[in-house]
Amino acid sequence: MNLERAREIARAALTNLEANRQRIDDLNVYPVPDGDTGTNLTLTVRAIVESLEKSSATGHEAVARELSRAALMGARGNSGVIFSQIVRGFADVLGERDPIDEPMIARAFRSASNAAYRAVRRPVEGTMLTVIREMAEAAESPEARELDRLDLLALIIARGEESLARTPELLAVLKQAGVVDAGGAGLLEIIRGLRAAVAGETLPDAPAASTGISVEAMHHEFSEFRYCTVFVVEGSGLDSDELERELDGLGDSLLVVGDPTALKIHVHTDDPGAALSLGTARGTIEGVEIADMHRQTLEREERLTESSLAGIPTLETGVVVVAPGGGNRRLFESMSATRVIEGGQTMNPSTEEIVAAVDATPATEVIVLPNNRNVILSAEQAIGLVNKPMRVVPTQSVQAGLAAMVAYDPARAAAENEADMLRAEAGVATGEVTIASRDVSLDGIEVRKGAWLGLAGGAAVASGPSFDVVAVAVIDRLVAGGREILTLLTGEDEPDLDSLLGELEQRHPHLDIEIHVGGQPHYPLLLSAE
Repeated sequence: MNLERAREIARAALTNLEANRQRIDDLNVYPVPDGDTGTNLTLTVRAIVESLEKSSATGHEAVARELSRAALMGARGNSGVIFSQIVRGFADVLGERDPIDEPMIARAFRSASNAAYRAVRRPVEGTMLTVIREMAEAAESPEARELDRLDLLALIIARGEESLARTPELLAVLKQAGVVDAGGAGLLEIIRGLRAAVAGETLPDAPAASTGISVEAMHHEFSEFRYCTVFVVEGSGLDSDELERELDGLGDSLLVVGDPTALKIHVHTDDPGAALSLGTARGTIEGVEIADMHRQTLEREERLTESSLAGIPTLETGVVVVAPGGGNRRLFESMSATRVIEGGQTMNPSTEEIVAAVDATPATEVIVLPNNRNVILSAEQAIGLVNKPMRVVPTQSVQAGLAAMVAYDPARAAAENEADMLRAEAGVATGEVTIASRDVSLDGIEVRKGAWLGLAGGAAVASGPSFDVVAVAVIDRLVAGGREILTLLTGEDEPDLDSLLGELEQRHPHLDIEIHVGGQPHYPLLLSAE
């Protein structure tokens, strides 16, 4: 593999990847839905191309070393760092001798697969790891032994396509979203570009971006950690295992790869500074990149939503909702909410996020449901910043927001909707069951840290060690006065409702009970009665 040939192959891989970048970004829901896998892989391959263009390496061994280091130093994001190890595995074999024959190609794919799996502390199937492994298995299969280089690469690509198509069967988040793995899709396009260069063929046309993206793929909850942090540490005698152990407590999606002179670090964390400090304690850091994944998630969602709404007539009144939890999001969407912003207790969205959601709503006027008293002010501040008429219905809970949505009619003016939504909200009684975070006295109720706490209309009504006893007390308060419909929204920590429902059957036999999975944090149970 001489330098000029390596350049040609890298250019073809980059060209094909760039043509598919947007589509791959739109597929990206794992490990976080930040919509940047195509971009990160493209930037990684572009760094390889730029490094090879500047290189004066001679001989296959030197070219292989240049290729491996360029991939490591230029790797972007989780997918780019894993791909850098795939490149390293290839280079370890392809740098052995020239020319490259079919057995070397098979060994190179196996070496690439092994290097990728070694790089990830907790390998997950249904990702680009699966795709590269099954490509390697195809290269080693009996049917591959009599094939020439081009037919061998065609067989490997065909197996990669089959593997990519199966990724939703292996990873639940992909199946739920109705997409294949973005990293695997990007890897496949790189290999397609490689084969085209080897064959001297024209690159295949890229499919349209965002084709077949489902609503589930568009909307996802934020990642647990906010910042995707990537940097390189250069020094001598660097211990990757020791650094990995220290970084492990800072977040997730951790990758530490390289050699004793240069390590590439990727981690999702809320404290990028702490990660960088661990690096500077060992050597010189460079190539620092910190991306706000929560902002990327919103941008990806906005891009996909705008694409899906192309050609749809503008509504008279749209609704932007703030709600925590995937289940609550789906409930609001099923009631025709135009956009749902992730937020709630302890994770209030900014005014900027509300403005962006309102401006992106295809409606003449927009109503915002804050669904939390701490979000109301941010929503009201957005009124003077948006590019269209906006009103705030000051709902203080998810339950109140759902009640208000019952009165929503997108064909009517915002003023009419606002009046009807306010009336609907006023007719619902709301309550919560949570776990007390400290000892406190509330509304004459003595509450102990770790005990169940029940609230109705914002006031404490019961506390104690039994979930059922506290929940029944809240329900008794909510249904007083003849309310006949009870709605329960289970939280992220979903309680067992069997015994509670049995108790309610005896106490309130005529009560109509609806149960939905809300997925909200902090409140195992939200309740409303009307």
